[in-house]
Amino acid sequence: MDNQELHNIESSISTPKATTSAHVVTANSVQAEEVPTIPIESLQTINTLQPEVSIHPVVATQTVSVSRPLVAQPTEYQRTLTEWIQVWWDGIRPAYLLLALLPVLVGSVFAWTHTVSQKSPLGHFHLTHFIVILAAIVLLQAGTNLINDYYDYLRGTDKMNSFGSSDLIRQRLIKPSHLLTCGLFSLGIGAVLGAVAALQGGPLVFVLGAIGLLCGYFYSATKRSLSSLTLGELVNFWIFGPFITLGAYLIQTGGVIDRSVILYSLPLGLFAAAVTHVNNMRDVEGDVHAGKRTIATLLALRWNRTIFLLLLLAAYAIVIVPALPHGASHWLLITLWTLPSLTVIVTGFVRTDTPAGLHLTMHKTIRLETYFVLLLVVALIITALMPLIPHIPTHFLPV
Repeated sequence: MDNQELHNIESSISTPKATTSAHVVTANSVQAEEVPTIPIESLQTINTLQPEVSIHPVVATQTVSVSRPLVAQPTEYQRTLTEWIQVWWDGIRPAYLLLALLPVLVGSVFAWTHTVSQKSPLGHFHLTHFIVILAAIVLLQAGTNLINDYYDYLRGTDKMNSFGSSDLIRQRLIKPSHLLTCGLFSLGIGAVLGAVAALQGGPLVFVLGAIGLLCGYFYSATKRSLSSLTLGELVNFWIFGPFITLGAYLIQTGGVIDRSVILYSLPLGLFAAAVTHVNNMRDVEGDVHAGKRTIATLLALRWNRTIFLLLLLAAYAIVIVPALPHGASHWLLITLWTLPSLTVIVTGFVRTDTPAGLHLTMHKTIRLETYFVLLLVVALIITALMPLIPHIPTHFLPV
């Protein structure tokens, strides 16, 4: 085979043949010599031009950056007094204040019912003491919430838990140092007012107040905070249940204690623990990211749901079961009027696992506790006044 025949064969291979389909295309062959290459000398030249890497020590600091706010106000913008009040009102998270105020109401009313008698049908109620206790509790709870927001910001949990903080720092509404200062100031003023009220209740009130003050600060403060040691539910059970209820009762009675007040304080503590637990379920993603350990982060969703439901059912059982026997105060059963609200909460809770759904469940639980406590207070008042009805003069009764 001569060179001319070889050339014809190569041309027939490299040249596309006509086919019946216009979509079939073949590429011409490429010789190896046509592939671009880089001389080894060029690579060696580039390697010599590379800069040397120098290592410098980095000193760790406590500086934390503030993220950019979602809505940036112009520099010349000045907030009015009403706007500042709204900012701080959102910061103290007023919805949570009910958890602290309801025990004061139950303890004070229960103390007043023990002073109702035939000789004194109106009883004895110290309104000034009641107002001072309310002011102290509001300041302590507000300070706790502000300090909680500050330490959540330091840990970075506020970036993940969009429902769990007031966003005062993240939106650059308040400087972190100012928020901490205001929180500590609120705790200090609340502690002073609480000490003034405790003078009427005796040494036990001082002990309960001191424990509550320490729990309010260390609930979120430091890396080993109570809320990050799976103690949030337990702490809130005692603080928003027996401690505040018993303290308010002792201040009204001048230090005289009745063990039955502990029984009526337990449902309030169980409700507070349920609110805390569903709050932690809502924030579980951010807590895990920040290394915060709660019961919700340690257990599966099914067990967390079971704990929440058991806390609510136990709160009802403690009030209802003592009211069933013959001769007991059956008026306590009017708290069952809240069962429709409880049913709505339970049915919605078992069908959601999103932060938004759990956030809604938490606020509904606070509302349920409010209705439950108000009906409980009405039941206590009716129970105290019912024995006086036969002794009311007939001319005071309607014909």
